Amino acid sequence: MRPLVKVGAVAVGYVAALLVASAAVAVRLASTSGPDAQAASGMYAAGDAFLFVAVCSVAALVPTGAALFFLRPYRPFWTVLSAVGLCVAGTGVTAAALHVIGRAAAPSPLAALAGLSVLRILVAPLLALTFLVCSLFSPFRFPRLAFLAATGMEVAVSAYAGLVWFLPLFFPRS
Repeated sequence: MRPLVKVGAVAVGYVAALLVASAAVAVRLASTSGPDAQAASGMYAAGDAFLFVAVCSVAALVPTGAALFFLRPYRPFWTVLSAVGLCVAGTGVTAAALHVIGRAAAPSPLAALAGLSVLRILVAPLLALTFLVCSLFSPFRFPRLAFLAATGMEVAVSAYAGLVWFLPLFFPRS
């Protein structure tokens, strides 16, 4: 397959992911119009944004996998990408640590950073999927292990979020 055809196929895949995400948001908008949606329009808009990002990210895994498949023979690409993946996963672990340390702190820069770390923690499940896809397509041992380590770190951050945010909903303290 020619390089231009490969690039075109990946680009069409990303456009399709955007269209699928747009359709998901359109369906949600059509099913949630009413006085409740108008009264809390900002909350509904944030929910729509999260829905778009989540659906687009999952749908974009297919063209990303195709791009990674086409880039299999290029070892420097995999080495750099795996190093970047480890750095990004490190930010997730740092965000979780900041959240642990700063969430009970008095108003301070540390408490502000703990509040902002929530945004990074919310992205952890999507990044875990991305790093897992990268590890599946990596043809070289070191990058594959680095991606698996990054996946493990993102899964740990996701598990922390689940324990801290969702476990108390199901098992409230007496």
